[in-house]
Amino acid sequence: MNEQDHTAPGTEVTPTDGHGSAVRLDEGHVVGTGGLPERFTNPGLPTHVPRMADLDEAAARRAEKQVATLFGISILGTLLFIVLYFALDVNQTVFVPGVGETSATNVGLGVCLALSLLGIGLGAVHWAKTLMPDHEVVEERHPMRASDADRAEAVRVLTEEGGKSQITRRPLIKYTLGGAMALFPLGLALQVGGSLGPMPQKSLSLTWWNGGPSGPGEEPTFKPLRLMKDPENEPIKASDVTIGSVFHVMPEGLLPNPETGEGGAKHLLEEKAKAAVLLMRLDPSQIQSQKELAWGHEGIVAYSKICTHVGCPVGLYEQQTHHLLCPCHQSTFDVTQDCKVIFGPAKRPLPQLKITVDDEGYLVSAQPFREAVGPSFWERGQ
Repeated sequence: MNEQDHTAPGTEVTPTDGHGSAVRLDEGHVVGTGGLPERFTNPGLPTHVPRMADLDEAAARRAEKQVATLFGISILGTLLFIVLYFALDVNQTVFVPGVGETSATNVGLGVCLALSLLGIGLGAVHWAKTLMPDHEVVEERHPMRASDADRAEAVRVLTEEGGKSQITRRPLIKYTLGGAMALFPLGLALQVGGSLGPMPQKSLSLTWWNGGPSGPGEEPTFKPLRLMKDPENEPIKASDVTIGSVFHVMPEGLLPNPETGEGGAKHLLEEKAKAAVLLMRLDPSQIQSQKELAWGHEGIVAYSKICTHVGCPVGLYEQQTHHLLCPCHQSTFDVTQDCKVIFGPAKRPLPQLKITVDDEGYLVSAQPFREAVGPSFWERGQ
């Protein structure tokens, strides 16, 4: 605190140092000394320093070749990207220091795409810094919308004075830039188009329960399949399923042998994502749907585990209420009412798998799903 902090209200306070003092608004004011000018002096522009390329044509040609080289690196990166996209196996790995074993495809395509983009970027920057005009230009502030004369002048500058970039005098830059810019999108387009994979065909409507592999181009022939515990891959007897219990189930032949790791589906994750089933046993008197009773066995019922909203796994079972809950968006299905939706964003019940028992008492599928499992898609029902 200083003396000026205690000045009586309404009195003038004269600063005692070169920077003034803080003044409370209710205890005084500071009289200005005229230290701020009405207009600041225009500092002007620094002296223009010519570049080597401005003074020496040989230096300009060197810069031109350097820019063209950078654009050429971009072209090479894009072409190499296309070659590696087809040449590399998606399962091949390489060792990267500091990272470890990683996908050769990710490393190869990433490096090539970086070269492709980096070549264009560095080439454009080097071009601007060595060959394009670098004279400072001052323009006074003007309204947001320029006058008609200014707009016409802008068009004239773009159309008539574009040659100052020397692109017309430097055909090597023009052609390499055109090649780099034209080829660069090919890598991105190839990545998008080539990574879409084969068309799904009927695979979205089929599962392993149809009798075997159900990928694109495959149409399995139905055969009864035992219900196998997941992940133990052991068959389930009807006597093993008690009231209130729930089993995570996969069809016979889909999972590999848990001891040897042999067998199983070629595209295991894709097949599991469609064929996952929940197996439960209810008191038959609690089941309100005759179709559910008929498709089950003595109160044992099997339903798709894939939520009909967006395909999340329905993994929560309330034993007392017999409700199935999807933890992603809280869609709730009532097992006593043929897995009818009673809450949440799902719009369709979970599909039921018709089951029976074989001669040894093991639960088997009596028919595949009669409707596509999971969320909606365009061809559903066709």
